[in-house]
Amino acid sequence: MTQNIDKVYEDAIATGLLPGVSLFAGDKDGNIIYSKSFGKASLKEGTDRPFTESTIASVASMSKLMTSVAVLQCVEDGTLDLDADIKSVLPGIGKYGVITGFDDAKNSAILAENTVPITLRLLLSHTSGHEYDQVNPLLVKWRLSRGEQPWSGLTVEEKSTLPLVFPPGTNWAYGGGHDWAGRAVEVAAKSSLEEFMRARIWRPLGIENEASFFPKTREDLKDRLADMSTLNEKNEPPAVHLPDFDVLGGATACFGGASVHTSARAYYTFLSAVLRRDPKLLKPASYEELFRPQLDERCEQALNDLIYSHPLREQYLGMQIPASVRKTWSFAGLVAKEGQEGRFAAGTTLWGGYPSCEWFIDGETGICGVAVCQILPPMQPDVMALHEKFQRAVFSQVKPRI
Repeated sequence: MTQNIDKVYEDAIATGLLPGVSLFAGDKDGNIIYSKSFGKASLKEGTDRPFTESTIASVASMSKLMTSVAVLQCVEDGTLDLDADIKSVLPGIGKYGVITGFDDAKNSAILAENTVPITLRLLLSHTSGHEYDQVNPLLVKWRLSRGEQPWSGLTVEEKSTLPLVFPPGTNWAYGGGHDWAGRAVEVAAKSSLEEFMRARIWRPLGIENEASFFPKTREDLKDRLADMSTLNEKNEPPAVHLPDFDVLGGATACFGGASVHTSARAYYTFLSAVLRRDPKLLKPASYEELFRPQLDERCEQALNDLIYSHPLREQYLGMQIPASVRKTWSFAGLVAKEGQEGRFAAGTTLWGGYPSCEWFIDGETGICGVAVCQILPPMQPDVMALHEKFQRAVFSQVKPRI
């Protein structure tokens, strides 16, 4: 298995598809099945740093799993409620109502009042009506009509106070629900999300010196940061250095859906704890809630329809899983309701991060894994195909033993 995985990534490094990557996989008993790093942490001229297991990288939307755990910790504390109207905690959320169209002649959005409460359950399930503005044409028009750019603003409120794209609980769209949920944690805990995660997630797992929302401000992290790279305009290698990339576009707040920076080793430590349902993080009932599918039949169908509605949607949301495998959503991430031959068992949960990163937890098989790299375009298909081969190799190694 090791030789097969090694060759897959060594070839990708050699062709220039991938500058560098770090991988970890392990089992339900805490044993590491595979761990190795390849390539460079930067393609910037004059640098020659290797990409290692301790290289700090943007994991982007892989932050969401950590934020879901943080929310459930607050629920255990009694400071947040999954099913209460979150407006008592976040008064500005949803204030523009639901966008139903756009009057081009008046350069004005058509908005309808929303009367359905927004809850943490809906935010963590992507059924709250929030969608990232840069992928929704109506929201782009709404932004521009206000003299704003999509994904602009320095805070969660500035970036994520958007019109809803449907009434809460009626559809599925990928958006800033976890950013709002992270703000709810901050309000409930009276601390920053960084401080909360450090105390409740990172320190208990011994990774407090390997994770931060603000790595450039940390003397112990800033020199370990990987740089972003990109393929050319035709999506072809060789990759080149991408200067001044910032996943948050200059924002200064903690974004629970997008802005954790950490190492592959640290993320694997967290992922392994979640697979093993480590009581340092959550109680058994909270782990059940974390992994439980949250979508009703209508929203589940909407999720499956959306993924395959456009090639870019499939690239960003599909995780290289064929349409024949039915999917749903949990607080943890995308759930495959059926197994995929040679790759994972039914009930496997997985998700990725913008710079073509991926994690998976296959509870039935008893394995988890993570691949951390820094390459654009986002969720680049050839790179994600490498991670699928990694997942398949780990699965095939363990499956005969169970």
